[in-house]
Amino acid sequence: MTSENGLGKSLLVFIVAYNAESTLTNTLRRIPESLKKYNYRILIIDDSSKDHTFAQGLAFKDHNPGLDIEVLYNPVNQGYGGNQKLGYQYAIDHDFDAVALLHGDGQYAPEMLEELSVPVLEGQCDAVFGSRMSKPGNALKGGMPLYKLVGNRILTKVQNWLLGSNLSEFHSGYRIYSVKALAQVPFQSNTNDFHFDSEIIIQFLLKKFVIREIPIPTYYGDEICYVNGLKYARDVVLTTIASRLHGMGIRYRKVFDVLGPQEAYDLKLGYVSSHTLVIEAIPNGSRILDLGCGQGLLARELKKKECYVHGVDRHQLEDLANVDKFTPGDLDCESLDLPVEEEDYILLLDIIEHLSSPENFLDRLREAIPNKGKTTIIITVPNVAFFIIRFRLLLGEFQYGKSGILDLTHRRLLTQSSLKDLLRQSGYEIVDLRGIPAPFPKALGNNILSRSLLALNHLFIKLSRGMFSYQIFVRAKALPTVNDLLKVTRESSQRRILQNTEGKNEAVS
Repeated sequence: MTSENGLGKSLLVFIVAYNAESTLTNTLRRIPESLKKYNYRILIIDDSSKDHTFAQGLAFKDHNPGLDIEVLYNPVNQGYGGNQKLGYQYAIDHDFDAVALLHGDGQYAPEMLEELSVPVLEGQCDAVFGSRMSKPGNALKGGMPLYKLVGNRILTKVQNWLLGSNLSEFHSGYRIYSVKALAQVPFQSNTNDFHFDSEIIIQFLLKKFVIREIPIPTYYGDEICYVNGLKYARDVVLTTIASRLHGMGIRYRKVFDVLGPQEAYDLKLGYVSSHTLVIEAIPNGSRILDLGCGQGLLARELKKKECYVHGVDRHQLEDLANVDKFTPGDLDCESLDLPVEEEDYILLLDIIEHLSSPENFLDRLREAIPNKGKTTIIITVPNVAFFIIRFRLLLGEFQYGKSGILDLTHRRLLTQSSLKDLLRQSGYEIVDLRGIPAPFPKALGNNILSRSLLALNHLFIKLSRGMFSYQIFVRAKALPTVNDLLKVTRESSQRRILQNTEGKNEAVS
């Protein structure tokens, strides 16, 4: 391979075909000869056509023995999305570098295959979409009906707004994907229907894959359209909204669960949140033990305040510069010796709810703290009594999410009241307890709407902290254990005995 032209890379030209008897042969003939410079194969999957599409594919293969062609037939119709799943899995199984999606009806120009494939083959991006909308007026000139043009633009605008993207067209069927990128998204769980294309775009956007658009000509002939426009529009909007609800932790969707645990969590800065409250509460130059520090993002902010931060987490820290010291360890493992020294602050931010036994952990932590009256423990937990969760329960719905209050990894659900009981029964004195509003700017972007909702949430927290707090923020101190008290009692007794002895000696003298 050369880095300039992608030679040596492998390309799968994947043709989805349904009742394409009259168009398939011409579509295949239009595939450019220039693709022969790559290791490429043509895969045709006939999705249980009612005509002779499969026979046409076989005949073309027989008449072109110099081409690497495989023709497959689905005995049961899999649908537009289902047929794509088969082709993409084929590309993964056969270790292709890129796969180009082409329609058997010839609506998308095969002549542009090389131009669209090169950026992916050269590693410049993870996907290329052929866009009919990037050049104004071209779609209408190519015969696209006005109602389809308007619908396409409206849907694309809505999706861009919901997803924070900037694509000129979400609804082109001309796609080239990096097979390596495809293998990282759960496309197998996508719909078999036509909005499969939208779901896979959303998956790529969530993974922050690089997508490039290249203008393509529009062609509308006498091919039969099998898409129900109104149903398609409804499905596209609903699946896009579902992806946003998934991202906000409100409703889990397996198809959008594409991020690993370290990718799903980030800092909430620039507005009132658990992170900003912690940063404000800790004075400059403090010594901090951050239990469950993740990738040390908050520790990095605290180090800007000249704090010394010792991080502990079961995941290896990728950037050790984020902390002053790092100790690997699973807080849920009772055999782990908690590396508590004479810290000013111990952080347990969104940690307790992940533990199988918060009671045992808090007991171990209390035993380990040497300066029980001086060390401040800061704890944040999600509030399962948040009014949105209550409303969903009223509707009979209780569903975990990828993040948020009902995160899939949460083992213990807590309210303000149950957290207070947990701390008091575990021997901790609550110094301060606050309610934290929902992170609207994270979910909706930092705009007027999110700031207004944040202010409104603040107001309602004052009315009922237990109902309207998204998270609970607590500052607490560990009380002396029985062993601590017994030790103090013994030391006090020894001092008393010594004083009495000294007093008697003075009296005798």
